[in-house]
Order: sequence, then structure tokens, then C-alpha cells
Amino acid sequence: MKFTVNREKFQKALQKVGSIIGSHSMLPLLSNVFIQAEEGRLKLCTTDLELRLGTEVEAEITETGVTTLPARKLTQLIGSFIAPEVTFDINDQDQAKICCGTAKFTLHGLPAADFPEAADFETVREVKFKQSSFKRMIGSISYAVSADDSRKVLTGILVSMKDEKLTLVATDGKRMAMQESVLANVSAEGDAIVPLKAMSELRRLLDGEEEVAINFGEKLCCFTAPGFTLTTKLIEGSFPNYRAVVPAQFKQEIEVPVSVLRSKIETVALMLSVATGFIILRFENNQLQLQGSSAEVGEGIDLIDINYEGDTFEVSFNPVFLADPLRNTDAETVKIKLNDPLAPVAIEAGEGFVYIIMPLRKK
Repeated sequence: MKFTVNREKFQKALQKVGSIIGSHSMLPLLSNVFIQAEEGRLKLCTTDLELRLGTEVEAEITETGVTTLPARKLTQLIGSFIAPEVTFDINDQDQAKICCGTAKFTLHGLPAADFPEAADFETVREVKFKQSSFKRMIGSISYAVSADDSRKVLTGILVSMKDEKLTLVATDGKRMAMQESVLANVSAEGDAIVPLKAMSELRRLLDGEEEVAINFGEKLCCFTAPGFTLTTKLIEGSFPNYRAVVPAQFKQEIEVPVSVLRSKIETVALMLSVATGFIILRFENNQLQLQGSSAEVGEGIDLIDINYEGDTFEVSFNPVFLADPLRNTDAETVKIKLNDPLAPVAIEAGEGFVYIIMPLRKK
């Protein structure tokens, strides 16, 4: 197996697939990148058995073949070289002789025959979506995914395609974030729960205005866009009825600038104890008062002018939960919708985004 490849392009390809390298000591192959040299191209692939990520790079192929090489060490080597072209000569024992300018190295690999094969699956529905839009949708809700493995279905993001809408939903049982968008080209309706790790990786990879093709099977999902293919296992189980969490109506609706509200929440929260702190929002006489206090730190109060003329209304929140949607939206204003101090509160930001958060009971 012999080939010559542009150093910078090869380095970018290695960096693209290197983020999911496995650390399983019992499976050393998961620390390697699969490399296949075929006519005019190199195919690179990595996997951690849950995710599989592949990309391609142009190369001058002298002799076709396959091998696996230590991914991190190879990436470090290529990043350290200076000359523009790198030549590989890999023998039957998967020993790679690597030359770049005056540099000459030998890197020991492992047989490609033992590398986990890609699982075949039958597509039950597919959709194409603009990369930048799907990336924004993931970012607007992913912070609300649960970190508790005891409810596996909550550790992923629901991808629902129904009624000509694409809906992404994340919840940890204490708050829920939902982002919807009009869908024009879905082949069939249905739901799937994609692991957060896969969605985070996809968000990193998505770039530009070209489309990403999404193919769902019964247990697998594949995302394909120019420059990469990402396949992930799906989370099995039933996602909670997220529609039932959204109140049918609200008594109050207040519009607030995102940047102002976020800044004041973060500033007032500096006065809170990390373990027990909560922030109080008080709506009264066209003003929103934010208050945070703790015996260990001190007390802080700040005000925002708003359009509010109803009865005095006071509600308490976890400040991190309250600020999360504000940190992950490009909307200029949000609408805060209220019923009573113990009822779910909705925050709407931009088109199709709804965030439901439960107030805290003050002790």
C-alpha cells in the first residue's frame, strides 16, 4: 500500500475523524484510524462502537490497500511535519514508512481485517436539511439533555418528523427545550432518539449552506454531508409526551431583550451559593426585578424595564436553567409566559423555539 497526500488536507481529515477515537484498552483497534487507499482517494474512518465517522481526501495512489494506524500519534506526526507532501509505504505487517521532506518515520499499525465493519441498515425514512439550520436547531436545545443514565431515553435528543414539521426535543425532567422547523421533503413520519454524543459531534461537523441527508433505520441513523458520513446507534424506548408539558394558555406574556436579561441573571447569580442558590424574578409596575442572595456570599438586586401592568408576580428559578436558552439563541428578544408561581413557565425565542421550565418552591 503506497500513496502520497497533501499534508494539510490529510491533517484536516485526521482531525475531522479523530474526535471519537475510543479509549478501550481491551480493543486497541478503536484507537486506530482505518485507512483505505483506492483510485485517487483515501477513505478514513474511526469508531467507538456507538458512533462511526468517515471522510475522504484526495491522494496519489501508487498501490491500493487497507490498514489501521494509531490515530492520535499519526495526527501529531502529520501536524509536526513541514513539507507540503507526505508519502506512505505500508507493508503486509502494517508497518508504515512515512516520509515528509527530510523527515522519515516508521509507525506500527494493526490489521484492517479486524477493524469493526459498518453495520448495514434499511432506511425507513429520510430527510434533507440545510446544514446551518440543523446546526442551529441542535445548539438551541442540546443543553437540556439529561446526564442521568437511569432514564436512557432522556440522554438523547428526540428527532420527530410529523405534520410537515421537523421537531427536536431535549429534556432532563426538570426543563424541556423544543425547536421546530417547517419540513418539506420527508419520506415518512416518525420519531427517533439520537444520543447526545452523536448530536454534539454532528453539530461540530456541520458547516455551510449545503444539505445534510438524514437516513433513519430501526436502530441506526446516518448523517451524510459533503466531507463526512456519521453513523450512530439510536436510543431505544419511548420519549415522554413533550406536547403535554406545554400549557394550553398563559395569563401573562412579557417580552424582554435577550442580552440584557442574560447579563443580569448571570450578574445577580454571583451572589448565590452554588449548592442551594435560586434567583427570584419579581414582575411589578413595568419592571422586572432580579434578586439573588445567600448567607455565604451576600445579596444582589437588579432591574429591567418591561411592559407589565398586572398584579405583582414572583417566581423562583435555578439561574443556570433560566440562562441556558438565552445563551443558545440568536434571537434579540424572548417572550416569558406565566400562569402562577408554581406552574410551568414558557420562554419563546425566535421562530419555533419553546423552553419550558419549572419554578422552584421556596423553602
